[in-house]
Amino acid sequence: MSVKLVVRVKLLPTRLQASVLEATLHACNRAATYAARIAFEQKTYGRNELQKLVYADVKATFGLSAQPAVRVVKKTVDAYTTLRANLAAGNLGRTGSTRWRKATGEPVVFRPEAAQPFDDRCLSWQYDARTVSLWTLEGRLKGLRYTGHADQLKMLAEFRRGESDLVQVKSKWYLIATCDLPDSQVYEPADWIGVDRGIVNLATTSDGTNHQGRRLTRYRRWQAKKRAELQARQTRSATRRLARRARKESRHAAHVNHKIAKEIVSVAKRTARGIAVEGLGGIRERVRLRRDQRDTLSSWPFHQLGAHLAYKARRAGVPFLEVDPAYTSQRCPRCGHTEKANRRSRDHFCCRRCGLAGPADHVAGVNVRNRARSAWVLVNVPVPAPG
Repeated sequence: MSVKLVVRVKLLPTRLQASVLEATLHACNRAATYAARIAFEQKTYGRNELQKLVYADVKATFGLSAQPAVRVVKKTVDAYTTLRANLAAGNLGRTGSTRWRKATGEPVVFRPEAAQPFDDRCLSWQYDARTVSLWTLEGRLKGLRYTGHADQLKMLAEFRRGESDLVQVKSKWYLIATCDLPDSQVYEPADWIGVDRGIVNLATTSDGTNHQGRRLTRYRRWQAKKRAELQARQTRSATRRLARRARKESRHAAHVNHKIAKEIVSVAKRTARGIAVEGLGGIRERVRLRRDQRDTLSSWPFHQLGAHLAYKARRAGVPFLEVDPAYTSQRCPRCGHTEKANRRSRDHFCCRRCGLAGPADHVAGVNVRNRARSAWVLVNVPVPAPG
């Protein structure tokens, strides 16, 4: 097993090099849009079949050489695969809805600055010199400098595998490379840290550590207010500003989740314990909320926090488990009595049988820890030899 991470390095092209990169990227995306239209018209979404239809035209019309033309076809096929997956998952509305008809009634279109994959035949890295050489419409562009964080550059040199994507963001150029990191050896945990995830408190551990989400909640409410103001204007400028705000909000939430996950994994590794979280898959389908609560749940980054905890734990060799979330906030960890009335309010827990009281999220974290202890024993029961 391994952990796949992406490293984004910033390119430092000269003005001439930037113009060549822009022309190349735009040509690749025009070619991909053409291939997508042919695939849509011919109902041909297989890679080999589509390549037979468009390969010669892509090379002759858009000036692409052989390998970039192959990558364009692959990018087009992947786009339709992703579209079908989103349709099947219901991410584009119900069958027959306006959004669903728009997604299925016209071919995929690629933005001029959309990312273009380059494999090792089109792109080579010179790690010591911190330069790359890549194919362009004007021939091989050599000596193109790049920069990045020292840790990411070290990871790039040691673990880069497969394709790298060229992308333009606001007149700046980046290469996004995939790194395949080997898993660390997972140790036998001395105990577990149970993590209860929530909206008000983003994460509460069985140790009593509380990572509050109030600042993030206030930030999101402020962003929601600004979104409503911009949406009321209904102008193209307002639409662009909405997109920028959405990206900024997403980056902020990801940063908060990274910090929380990093701290929890660090504590677990230092104390030789594992990390256990509730398995919250499908919570949006299971929970019925008032209209004024739906936006809060939809923007709740609990899944991202769980993903960050999982991959950071794998990198550090920390055991990680997901346990049954049923009644973790209603069960008494001392006597086992489970009752809805045990949780008198969102913040307070008091067992109706034995009187154990405390913060509700802390109690839930303790229950998660206890379930992880039992689950780990079951997972690691030695299997008797046959016969």
